[in-house]
Amino acid sequence: MDLGVFLPISGRAAGPDTLKEAACQAEALGFDSVWTADRIVIPWEIKTSYPYSEGERFIVPPDRPFLEPLTCLAFLSGCTQKILLGMSVLVLPYRHPLYWAKVATTIDQLSKGRLILGVGVGWMTEEFEALGASFQERGKVSDEQLEVLKQLWEEERSSFEGLYYRFDNIAFYPKPYQKPHLPIWVGGEGERAQRGAAAHGDAWFPYFVRITPKELRRRFDNIRQWATESGRDADQIRFACCPPIEVSAKPVSQEEDRLRGMPQQLGEALARYQKIGVDHIALQFMVPHYPERMEQIERFAREVLPAFKTI
Repeated sequence: MDLGVFLPISGRAAGPDTLKEAACQAEALGFDSVWTADRIVIPWEIKTSYPYSEGERFIVPPDRPFLEPLTCLAFLSGCTQKILLGMSVLVLPYRHPLYWAKVATTIDQLSKGRLILGVGVGWMTEEFEALGASFQERGKVSDEQLEVLKQLWEEERSSFEGLYYRFDNIAFYPKPYQKPHLPIWVGGEGERAQRGAAAHGDAWFPYFVRITPKELRRRFDNIRQWATESGRDADQIRFACCPPIEVSAKPVSQEEDRLRGMPQQLGEALARYQKIGVDHIALQFMVPHYPERMEQIERFAREVLPAFKTI
C-alpha cells in the first residue's frame, strides 16, 4: 500500500520555503506522494456545513493564506525528483476545462509523469457564488468536463458540443506525459461520486469523512459493480482514500473510523485499510501548527512507514 502526505499549502506556514522543505522531506522519508487541496476564496461568513470536520465548520480561517494548488504542484515538480504530485481534489466547476486541462497536462509533462489528478464537484455554496459558478448544476458540469478531457487528450483534432462547453477543431498539445492519459481520481463519498468514479475514474478517492473500512469497501464494491455494468474493467479502478491522522504520545482508545494513536496502533489501523483493498492512502496530519505537524510526520515515517514498504 502506498502512503502519501498532505502539504502545508494553507495557514501561516504556507510559502515557498516551507512548501519545498515539506515536499523534499516527504520524498527523503520515503512517502510515495504529496498532496495539495483546492480553495480559491474563503468567504468571511460560511453558512454551508463543512462535511469533513466534527463541528461541520471549515477549518481554515478566511484571513490565512491558501495557495493555489496547481501552481504549487508546478513549483514542486522542479523541486523534487520522483515523488508523486497529487491534487486532492480539483473542484471542476471553478475553472474552464480548456484552461485547467492545459495546466494539469503541463505539470504532468514538467514532472515527467508524476501528477495524480484528483477531481471533485465542491461543497461550499458561498465560494460557488463568488466565482459565478452554478452550485445546483455542479455535478452535471463536472461530468461534462470529464467528457471534454477525453477529446483533448485522445484526439488530434478536438471538437465538443455539450450543454456547458463547446469548441470545434482545436489542437491541444502537448498530450499528457502518462499514457494513455494522466490518472483521474474521483473524490466524493456519496452515490453520485461513486457513479462518477465508476464511469470516469482511474480511482475512487473519498475524502476524510468518518467512515469505517468496512463501509468504504461496501461503497467501492458498488463502484466496481457499476463499472462492470457499463462495460469497464473494474479491476482497473484503484481504491484510495485520504483520512486524517494524529500520532499520539501515549496509547489511546481505538475507533474503527479514525486514525489516532501511537505508531503501533496506527500501523494496525492502516493494515485494516490494506486488508479491504485500499492501495493508496494520502494522510492529512491534523496538528494545526506546522513544526509539531512535521514532528508527527517524521515520527510516523520512522516508526510506521517501513512496515508498509516491506509488505
